[in-house]
Amino acid sequence: MIPVSDETSPVGRVLGTADATPLQFWTAVTPGSYLQLDDVVVTKRDLPDREPVTIAGVVTQVRARHEGAQFDSDVFAIADGTLPAMVQEAAEITTTRVDPELYVPPAPGAVVHRASGDARDAALHFDRMERRVPMGTGRDGVPVFLNADFLDGTRGAHVSISGISGVATKTSFATFLLYSVFRSGQLGADGTNARALIFNVKGEDLLFLDHPNTKLDDKTREAYALLGLPAAPFPDVRVYAPPRAGDSSGAPDVASRLTGVDSFYWTLAEFCELKLLPYVFADADDERQQYTMVVHSVTAHLARYAVPAEGGISIDGKRISSYQDLVDHVVEQLTDDDTRSTWAGSAVNMGTVNAFARRMINSKRDLSRLIRGDLAQRRPHQIKTADSAQVTVVDLHNLPDRAQRFVVGVTLKTEFEAKEKAGTGRPLLFVVLDELNKYAPREGSSPIKEVLLDIAERGRSLGVILIGAQQTASEVERRIVTNSAIRVVGRLDPAEASRPEYGFLPPAMRQRALLARPGTMFVNQPDIPVPLCVEFPFPAWATRKSESGPPPAETLRSIVQGADPFAVIGGRGAADDDIPF
Repeated sequence: MIPVSDETSPVGRVLGTADATPLQFWTAVTPGSYLQLDDVVVTKRDLPDREPVTIAGVVTQVRARHEGAQFDSDVFAIADGTLPAMVQEAAEITTTRVDPELYVPPAPGAVVHRASGDARDAALHFDRMERRVPMGTGRDGVPVFLNADFLDGTRGAHVSISGISGVATKTSFATFLLYSVFRSGQLGADGTNARALIFNVKGEDLLFLDHPNTKLDDKTREAYALLGLPAAPFPDVRVYAPPRAGDSSGAPDVASRLTGVDSFYWTLAEFCELKLLPYVFADADDERQQYTMVVHSVTAHLARYAVPAEGGISIDGKRISSYQDLVDHVVEQLTDDDTRSTWAGSAVNMGTVNAFARRMINSKRDLSRLIRGDLAQRRPHQIKTADSAQVTVVDLHNLPDRAQRFVVGVTLKTEFEAKEKAGTGRPLLFVVLDELNKYAPREGSSPIKEVLLDIAERGRSLGVILIGAQQTASEVERRIVTNSAIRVVGRLDPAEASRPEYGFLPPAMRQRALLARPGTMFVNQPDIPVPLCVEFPFPAWATRKSESGPPPAETLRSIVQGADPFAVIGGRGAADDDIPF
């Protein structure tokens, strides 16, 4: 039974001039009291020969009107005191829980109490959550929780976050949710051993997750303490960045963070062996073109005939030491009448080959610094979360669009295949990906989209949890949004808010989403029939260089600094006399 304290002053009574239903009713607010949106209330209904029914709900609309006024102009007379009238407020209540489950309407005139303590927890189903992950506070300043069963794959998985770029704080909420998962202890050993893979696509804001925020004040620390969380940065972070363009040493391309950053890249041998060529053509439009058959044919040929050779590869006796050389060689073989059928098949016409060749040539500028034949193979350079820190940040913001798609596609493919080979859903892997509408658009198909669909549909069983953020959920593949057990909305564009993808928001909440300030999110989870308004605290970790404090000493060293200093070019089977890298 939901506890209702008779000692609490009633906040109103069930309205008798509007229909009351088991799922929705109105309450008149007691003079001198108030109800605001998102307040939680509870009332009782006595039944003959049955135990009383307790009905709890959330305020989803509030109105105020003059009773006694007939015309619009009466408001002036009432204000002057020449026309008698009284102000009456009323609140719309949407039912969240009925206990016991006898769906009868509340009786008009029944006393309505503001729910607090155990009554509030019961009304919002928090009492039924065995593992409660704090995600912020409600409008009443009391913690609000997420059911971990719908986050870690036990009963559901995946999070979809929508909102206007720069205003909705989508990435900030995603990182706070990760922090809460890792530090709250609600996932037990699963949370301790879990990994997170975060793609940083805007600026260098996410490169300082392991640095304390110098702007943290006592009020923010109290907010974290209220949620049962320490106000501290992420303790275990590893940052990867692409090599600088034109830099033969492979130094990471970052400006603000100068320590603890490692370069990532793929060798030519890995590019051919792992069949990564399709991810060069990662636009959704590319899959609709006929040259995709050439892509797969060339991919198979490279995997079959490319032989590692001193850092580069050898194909048919020709030494290739850079991505540019590889592209030139492939294009040369495809345009030669004698070798075209060997590389692309006999049924491919020259127009299709030329379309493939043009796109391959255009990719040289974007991918040359990521696919290398001049850097050591023994040097750590691959993004592998299993061998990394608890949080792995992959910086993409300096890369052009094609290169970003390549990195995201290949990294997700590699991680998902590793989880498939492991055959177990533990440890968990949380993947945070912004601009999801770019990588998994509603229309078309691409290798990246197929990987993301695989994660959305099968990732739950393999322990891969997608936390996707996008400005417009209406432009994201439906199956990805549908498979997200938790949906989060920040500040929305008016046109976007009218889309059917936001049908889970009550009408008043859709309007509020147009006004939501940064740090305010509306969270919908399967346990609770009404989305909850949540305010999450200011990040305890630095979100930019200007507010970053000193990092922990152990994060200053990169994996390269701890690696074999004698790694050499063409490291496979390298002799001891080879020139050190």
